Amino acid sequence: MGKIALVFSGQGAQYTGMGKALYDASSAARSIYSMADRIRPGTSAQCFSGTAEELKETINTQPCVFITDLAAAYALREKGIVPDCTAGFSLGEIAALAFSGMLSDEDAFRLVCKRGELMDQAAKANPGAMVAVLKITPAQVEKICAQFEKTYPVNYNSPAQTVVATTTENCNAFCDAVKAAGGKGKKLAVSGAFHSPFMTEAAAGLTTYMENVRFSDPRFPVYSDCTAHPYEGDYRQLVRAQVEKPVRWQQIVENMIADGVDTFIEAGVGKTLTGLIGRINADVRTYKVETPEDIPKILS
Repeated sequence: MGKIALVFSGQGAQYTGMGKALYDASSAARSIYSMADRIRPGTSAQCFSGTAEELKETINTQPCVFITDLAAAYALREKGIVPDCTAGFSLGEIAALAFSGMLSDEDAFRLVCKRGELMDQAAKANPGAMVAVLKITPAQVEKICAQFEKTYPVNYNSPAQTVVATTTENCNAFCDAVKAAGGKGKKLAVSGAFHSPFMTEAAAGLTTYMENVRFSDPRFPVYSDCTAHPYEGDYRQLVRAQVEKPVRWQQIVENMIADGVDTFIEAGVGKTLTGLIGRINADVRTYKVETPEDIPKILS
């Protein structure tokens, strides 16, 4: 049997009530929500009953999705399932760092709260937009981006899906250029142009914050969004870089498979990563854990 990878979702799939079923069913999950409420009172209430408008604000989205991701992983571990390696998409990478032991849960949660605050500030200071480009290759997307100022490929999600950060002024013209090339561009409902130079100020602020954050070596490999390889070298630099540089998700999945992974379990909100992994390689097994009912399916 091959290796198991646990992967953590990022922001975008949040919804009112996320994590409540896990909280009710799992003591391990409850402990994560309790930890969050001690540090940031009201976080559990936001997850379970916050409005859609409240939850889509970056300063709320990031801590709420993070603890739901981590709660799902601990509920799974409570039943005896431990991965051979892990990774996370954007925000989800911080959950991967905590689950692997590189950061304590408390330090990771505080880091996520600061990350959300800094990215929210950067998005307001440097307004931008994000566009999901479908049906054409990453190389084609890169060529179109080169035709526009301040336009960058930022999420390499699958062979036929690349997300681009650009200015609000360029957005419509960029989508027209994508259509002319045979693709489809869809503007995303996000509050900033993440994983791009629009976030440089946030990355700098995070670097300063992390000077007093303690990192440990991981218990198992954590694949970096920026390098698509397991963390090594300057851990803080890699955490900073993933705020302002592209997420290389397709390459991460391909590298994990090359390293022996044949089973992926997505922990947390939604099933975005499960869908992307299936498009990258249809031969691997994919599962998700978001509710208590998901766990017996994985165990079986």
